[in-house]
Amino acid sequence: MNPTWKDHLIKAGAALADDHAIHFGNPEQELLAAQSGTILADLSHRGVIGINGEDSQTFLQGQTTNDVRLSTDRAQYNSLCTPKGRMLASFLLWRDADGYFLQLPAALQAGIQKRLAMYVLRSKVKVRDAGDESVRLGVAGMGAEALLQTAIGALPPDVMGVVRHDKGTIIRLGATRFEIVVAPEQGPALWEELSRLATPAGSACWEWLEIQAGIPVILPQTQEQFTPQMANFEAIGGVSFTKGCYTGQEIVARTQYLGKVKRRLYLAHLDSDSAPQPGDELFGAEPTAGMVVNAQPAPDGGYDLLAAIPTSSVEAGAVHFKTPEGPALHFLPLPYPV
Repeated sequence: MNPTWKDHLIKAGAALADDHAIHFGNPEQELLAAQSGTILADLSHRGVIGINGEDSQTFLQGQTTNDVRLSTDRAQYNSLCTPKGRMLASFLLWRDADGYFLQLPAALQAGIQKRLAMYVLRSKVKVRDAGDESVRLGVAGMGAEALLQTAIGALPPDVMGVVRHDKGTIIRLGATRFEIVVAPEQGPALWEELSRLATPAGSACWEWLEIQAGIPVILPQTQEQFTPQMANFEAIGGVSFTKGCYTGQEIVARTQYLGKVKRRLYLAHLDSDSAPQPGDELFGAEPTAGMVVNAQPAPDGGYDLLAAIPTSSVEAGAVHFKTPEGPALHFLPLPYPV
């Protein structure tokens, strides 16, 4: 974490762990604000890999599931797979005139950066840790749009649109959810301005919003567990089926065109004394009915989660946490069709 930004977060009342803000003194109230108010979150729990050089587009095109031939006013979800089509990482990708930025969980950043660097070979590409080059802020809620328009300026009209201003780059992630990328020296002043009308919130609040949006985040516990379709990645625009070859492309394409997606990502609520963790098993009609992908405390108690589950188990009507007799999942509608 950039030292100047870290000092600012501490002065702002943040409780830090693993170089990011886990809360600002009252996690329960922050979560309620994420549900029905407007929040301002530090996104330092996500690392950033920077890729530049004249061959960077060709290089990424051969590694990632999505088509990286995008303009500088667009962002996208994207992922890396093994040759067997299993996801190693999911990330948000955007670019500027000089190169690309891949934002992914900080716990995966070093390993994925090393893996990408191994494949550069003689390409004119540089792969670097770009996490300290910027401060990333999340702003979400019914008041987010008006707040950002006043503080920064015009917003992207469409989801995954990108607009650049002197005060920072704005990425629209949803109708009321935005990410702001600013230079570290601009971060403190912008935080102070935005926090006058938005509740400072820790990483758990932002991750709960990701779950509500149906956006899966691959973590160390779930690497190589899912094809992109098992994680609904094609449904959120994270896979191109026309871009050509990339690592794992044959399996991903075959799964799509032969209709063999037996597992899907589901949004669910769980009332349990035991907090669900990524990688936890689920049980139902199948001997093993699935796996938790992401989970966070819910504002009204219990936990909300995303899980990859066989469609047959969901259709059978009961999926249980950790054991066949464990608490049952209560399924919720996803905000997009699958």
